Amino acid sequence: MGSDREAIEVLALTNAALTVVRWTPAAERIWGYSAAEVVNRPVEDLFGLPRNSMHANLSAASRSWSGSMDIRCRDRRKVKLDIQVSPVQSGDSENDWFVWSGKLAVSTDMNPSVLNAIFNSSPIGIAVWDRDLRCVWFNSSDTNEGVYKSNVELGRHITDVVATNHPVFLETALRHVLERGLPLLDHELDPSTSPSPDAQPPRFSVSFFRLDDAEGRAVGVCSMAVNIKDSRARQRLNMLSEAGTRIGTTLDPLNTAQELASTAVPALADYATVDLAEVVALGQEPLNHLNSTDISIPVFYRAGAESIHSDMRESLWHRGEPVFVPPASPFTAVLESRKSHFEPLLDTSPGTWLDNDPDRARVIRATGMHSLMIVPLQARGAVLGVAVFVRTENQVPFTMADLALAEGLSDRAALSLDNAIRYTREREAALALQRDLLPHRLWGKGAVEVASRYLPSDTHGGVGGDWFDVIPLSDDRVALVVGDVVGHGINAAAAMGRLRTVVHTLTNLGVPPAELLSRLDELVLEMAREGPDDTGLTSTTVGATCLYAVYDPSTLRCTMASAGHPPPAILSPDGTVAFADLPVGPPIGVGLMEFESVEVELSEGSVIALYTDGLIETRGGDIDDGLDRLGLALASPVVALDDLCEAVVDTMVATSPSEDDIALLLARVQGGSASPSP
Repeated sequence: MGSDREAIEVLALTNAALTVVRWTPAAERIWGYSAAEVVNRPVEDLFGLPRNSMHANLSAASRSWSGSMDIRCRDRRKVKLDIQVSPVQSGDSENDWFVWSGKLAVSTDMNPSVLNAIFNSSPIGIAVWDRDLRCVWFNSSDTNEGVYKSNVELGRHITDVVATNHPVFLETALRHVLERGLPLLDHELDPSTSPSPDAQPPRFSVSFFRLDDAEGRAVGVCSMAVNIKDSRARQRLNMLSEAGTRIGTTLDPLNTAQELASTAVPALADYATVDLAEVVALGQEPLNHLNSTDISIPVFYRAGAESIHSDMRESLWHRGEPVFVPPASPFTAVLESRKSHFEPLLDTSPGTWLDNDPDRARVIRATGMHSLMIVPLQARGAVLGVAVFVRTENQVPFTMADLALAEGLSDRAALSLDNAIRYTREREAALALQRDLLPHRLWGKGAVEVASRYLPSDTHGGVGGDWFDVIPLSDDRVALVVGDVVGHGINAAAAMGRLRTVVHTLTNLGVPPAELLSRLDELVLEMAREGPDDTGLTSTTVGATCLYAVYDPSTLRCTMASAGHPPPAILSPDGTVAFADLPVGPPIGVGLMEFESVEVELSEGSVIALYTDGLIETRGGDIDDGLDRLGLALASPVVALDDLCEAVVDTMVATSPSEDDIALLLARVQGGSASPSP
């Protein structure tokens, strides 16, 4: 191709009488005439058309005209030239005309119609605006359908033509381009319309630059628009935006790690893993307890993995298994340096770290891994592990833009992972503390047969302060207790332990139910005034509900009192279920110390059910509905008390997981004297 193949150029400016008033270097190059020779001459001297013919063409076009015309060059050659003629205000007249040029048909082997197709079929929307920012020309690119409003007419102002939510800003920006001559590049246009209500709106990047005449005076502005909705840069931004809703939806570290891997595949990588440098799941053995060799050490636990292949052929380890790496490898280097490892072309030649990792080398060759990124997972000053991104089927190597995206995804995931790991640690500690504080063996001293169940919450609230107890008294009587400390986590569990100890002490002193709750309320207030204990495990404020009952087998009577707790259910031997009509006093910690006891006469073989509110409460559900469901569950024909306890819990949580801890204590009452030993 020759050097004449240039972009469309401004050639001349004519007045309404079709006399040349501006002549550009581009026109001088094409015709061979200088500006001094052409300015003020009639335009028909330069074209192979008479004046009346050109007037007729422009009058018919009204606003613009284009076509292929013969021109008369200085060397007497006649050649064809594609031109575009558009109206423009130059400041001297209201009927001046821009003359634009395509490419010389004589100087190239390309047909002018091909050149016309290039500009009118281009994915780039091109438009020209005069000094008053009125449209004087635009191409027929599909991009224009989103950039401009429908039924665009030449001569309209830019704010009437461009579909944008910020027309004033756009006009101000273009006036700066006109006045200062500095281009405005890569401006993201916010369109005011969308193809359909359900469709994702297009996004456009528009650049503006000033058009000057031969003397350097501004005659207009050219705009170029590109649809960037489906561009790689836009896709990366969308991925980062979606990561905020897709990663960290729970406080489960393994689930969060899997969400990161699933987000990256296949949009960024063909295979991705998330390996954590510490134990995060119950029952896992510490990494430093695992066997290692000189060339293979356990550094991570596999927490998440995703592949474009359903058989996960790239993975040597399943989720939850320890991951072994060579002591000197990119994985350990990333942990130590806290910097990403970027290897767009994976080096598998002899002499690399893969010499000490034959299993990985085998998988790399078998699956065609060719591009690798390893990114540290960092949060709050700690390195939690690494995220690994690999390409196999996608033959394009990773770029620095891909690395930036991987680091952005990993940074967002790391914060969620850190929160999940912290929550898991506290939950495990609270569960361990609660297991230690709850009774390991219940004995009803022959006065009652007992069975119990405790079910921790599955929600983000964490372990609560639910407890239950069976306390034999010095005579044949037995105390039954169930309580619920307000709050969740290790502090609630610790507070529960302190309250259980106080209840044991007061019970051994023979304090009756109503008085016991009053003294418990008073002691809790004293604890609050004293502040947290030396361990820091309890807060200065403790609130709790409690139901305390004492059963006397010699009279088959049960005396009970409630501090803000749900009433006990009583299952009679004939299978009917009723709830005790028990005055509900204020919760423990309020300080009112006003509680009332009632005495209930029972039939031998009756079952008393004490429980915490997690058993009967559901999100959006009515408390009475929960009590009705509990009554039906207790009326089960199950005979064995332990089986009944299991059946009740299963029935109550069958429709949805509990959002609070559940404690259930069943006591089947006996008559006569108690047994002398457990």
